Amino acid sequence: MSTKKQIVERDSVVVKFVGDSGDGMQLIGTLFSDTAALEGNDIATFPDYPAEIRAPHNTIAGVSGFQVHAGKETRIIGDHCDVLVAMNPASLKANLKWIKMGGTIITDCDAYDEKALEKAGCETNPLEDGSLSSYCVISPAISTMAKETAMALGMDVKNAARTKNMFCLGMIYYIFDFDLDTPYKLLDKRFAKKPEVADVNKKVMLAGYNFAETLEVVESRYHVSTVDLPKGQYRNITGNIATAWGLLAAAERSGRQLFLGSYPITPATDILVELAKHKSLGAKVFQAEDEIAGICSAIGASFAGALACTSTSGPGLSLKTEALGLAVMTELPIVVVDVQRGGPSTGLPTKSEQSDLNMALFGRNGEAPAIVIAASSPSDCFYQAFNAAKLAMENMTPVILLSDGYIGQGSELFRIPKVADLPAINPPIAKANDPDYQPYRRDPETLVRQWAIPGTEGLRHRIGGLEKTDIFGAVSTDPLNHAKMVQNRAEKVKRLANRIPKQEVFGEEENDLLVVSWGGTKGQVQTAVKEARKNGVKVSHAHFTNIMPLPANTADVFKKFKKILVCELNSGQFVNYLRMTYPEFQYQQYNKIQGLPFTVAELVEVISNVK
Repeated sequence: MSTKKQIVERDSVVVKFVGDSGDGMQLIGTLFSDTAALEGNDIATFPDYPAEIRAPHNTIAGVSGFQVHAGKETRIIGDHCDVLVAMNPASLKANLKWIKMGGTIITDCDAYDEKALEKAGCETNPLEDGSLSSYCVISPAISTMAKETAMALGMDVKNAARTKNMFCLGMIYYIFDFDLDTPYKLLDKRFAKKPEVADVNKKVMLAGYNFAETLEVVESRYHVSTVDLPKGQYRNITGNIATAWGLLAAAERSGRQLFLGSYPITPATDILVELAKHKSLGAKVFQAEDEIAGICSAIGASFAGALACTSTSGPGLSLKTEALGLAVMTELPIVVVDVQRGGPSTGLPTKSEQSDLNMALFGRNGEAPAIVIAASSPSDCFYQAFNAAKLAMENMTPVILLSDGYIGQGSELFRIPKVADLPAINPPIAKANDPDYQPYRRDPETLVRQWAIPGTEGLRHRIGGLEKTDIFGAVSTDPLNHAKMVQNRAEKVKRLANRIPKQEVFGEEENDLLVVSWGGTKGQVQTAVKEARKNGVKVSHAHFTNIMPLPANTADVFKKFKKILVCELNSGQFVNYLRMTYPEFQYQQYNKIQGLPFTVAELVEVISNVK
């Protein structure tokens, strides 16, 4: 007989759901994070899954996971989890290193048969050999109980066996003192066309909830502190969806129709899928036959006067480079979103990396400069997508927006802004019958040419990949004219440095050590810097969003520090770019190339031991 358990307040908790591909870990991870958000918690999530559509059953290669950090303030996913839900031996073995000592493991003893243990590479059963003695282990017959509950409600054996994830989720909701009304509503919404499926899942979830109440090993329940947020409308949003919304907002603010020409590729496909849902907002989406067609269609749409975009990941960016050079030559605005993944070639399709910076900066034939910026979090993807569109249209040049798999597919709480409160976007659109119009006449300050929309009276001009004459736009192979046009295109991007925000520093603006980062590593690096400062390290942090061009005050920031440490998820692409651009400074570097984000603990150790 159960007794009422004590409720313990926790500022935050980290829960990781892991199991075979097909066990529904992404589903229950999403349900748990959505529930936490609706209950008032701040959240950060990290889905982690294999590249194979259905990897070998019960193998470590087939483990799929979803980590959720919920609480008062959770801008990072957390290094180690408080609770690990592991559906089989392989998922337990692969993730045991990610649970805190003394943490709770929930696992299904039904899954630990001899064959499963052998395929996972376990010589003994970890539930029996004492190897888990440092943890609180809860290992009931989850599959049996879930299946019996579902079959009693009329579900067939095969589908009933799939409800074990809901049984586990019910146990988690009990342990963390969540009411079931919210997840019930989420299930009703998810299975709106199959209410009978929603009802069975709710009953199995309740069975797991009630079972957890009877467990003597669960001595206390935990209430996760809510976050005090400004008034507004919030939602749990992934970086890819935020990117799509940012482009929609930019189209509205600029008065241009949004066009996306794209080819599906992991982990960027959700941008294409999300924008396809918003035809009512004027978005036109073209799923092209390949990456080249995707960007070429975007260039055509830009020529026609649209806010033109294309989305991709590493190998796709390689395929787009010739057409990207055409966009530079024609000086047409397009946004190229690159959700980076591990490479080269097909590499690690479902893992995150910052490996495409060199390609973004230099990966085109000839002298073809483009603006390059990087998003730092799932919610920042919204603002940087908006910013990328603004920069592209107002400067009449391509912009490459670098995201990555970690922030593109991860999620956090996002306050939805009013589009009217976002900055104005003012494309330099040429007026009909302007007597002074010439295709390459430029603003004397910014060197930006005007955007002549086809069909506008009096603005007929030639465009294409061949070099044109300065001002007049006739095809030309004149050497001096070519040098002038190359200089104009480069100088246009360079001058932007004086109009973008100055580089900011977290911490003292003059210190012993400056840690430098860019892109999706901001949360981990800044948290590590905070921890190191608490330990007495004299360290500050500069996180870069604007990469090409770098902010005009970058050298002024660097010269106030004795040492500079650059941390990035590659072999050193940004630090080498800094060495090229500002060779007067000495740089140290810390690099990780494992398809995984930084942990705060490893960064604190590195920062604390800089010589």
